[in-house]
Amino acid sequence: MIYCRGLENMEFKHIPIMLSECIENLKIVPNGIYVDATLGGAGHSLEIAKRLGKGGVLIGIDKDINAINVGRERLKDFDCKIILVNDDFRNLKKILKENNIEKIDGLLADLGVSSHQIDEVKRGFSYSKNAKLDMRMNTSQSLDAAYVVNNYSEKDLKRILYEYGEESFAKSIVKNILIHRKEKPITTTFELVKIIEDSVPKKILHKGGSVAKKTFQALRIEVNKELDALKNLLDDMIDCLNVGGRLCIITFHSLEDRLVKNCFTLNSTNCICPKSFPICVCNHKATLKLITKKPITPSKYELLNNSRSSSSKLRVAERI
Repeated sequence: MIYCRGLENMEFKHIPIMLSECIENLKIVPNGIYVDATLGGAGHSLEIAKRLGKGGVLIGIDKDINAINVGRERLKDFDCKIILVNDDFRNLKKILKENNIEKIDGLLADLGVSSHQIDEVKRGFSYSKNAKLDMRMNTSQSLDAAYVVNNYSEKDLKRILYEYGEESFAKSIVKNILIHRKEKPITTTFELVKIIEDSVPKKILHKGGSVAKKTFQALRIEVNKELDALKNLLDDMIDCLNVGGRLCIITFHSLEDRLVKNCFTLNSTNCICPKSFPICVCNHKATLKLITKKPITPSKYELLNNSRSSSSKLRVAERI
């Protein structure tokens, strides 16, 4: 087992999602420049680095300093140049500029929370383990889940649960949150889970997993501004690619996947005028070619060996 330095022997476990599919679709060349925008446990990065020679460059980005520390240890023996950056992938252009890189040959992003972050109880990501309400990917930021739950307005809490969790019972959950936080702050994951369970019809309590899943997803997205960051990445990544460069984006829920799908569709279309227009007046030119018209999903073998891959989808596009 591998342990990261300076983390008191805390094991950093992470099983990379659709690893072979990602590596195959990146079309790695030995002297290319590649970005792993979500370094995590460096599972994808390890396989990218194996395929790069001395002229190759791998840039790993992660908001979680633990991931950077682990990546530094696990990627230390490769011949290619390794650049690890503790930052948000929304800052891709800035990161490349600071490292004197104009264009890249491929980018991989494995979105959402990592297995390590879920499994590390004190981070407060899991609704199945009791801990302080936290959910920060970047532990140096001030905004955490406890602040959102105890200080956001009723209107904003409903919006977050509806938009980011697609939670049908947002109104009743928020109503009960407001009642409880008047008596005392809601500070732990299990306190919040109990409030959620008391807010939904009894008949669905044990149907299809925990009823807290959508609320926890919504809070996590809000705390880490995940969708805003993804929009920034999608806006910038195409400009950063060399012709022939590949984009491989793994999503885990419909909100992420919709953004990626719409971005790939828009940028692989030559004309975006309304169909009623007799001629094109938009002058929009495609900058991408879709490699996967439908997303790639995990194999049966992967689903059996890594249940956390079950909702994942991989979309791939190439710069033209």
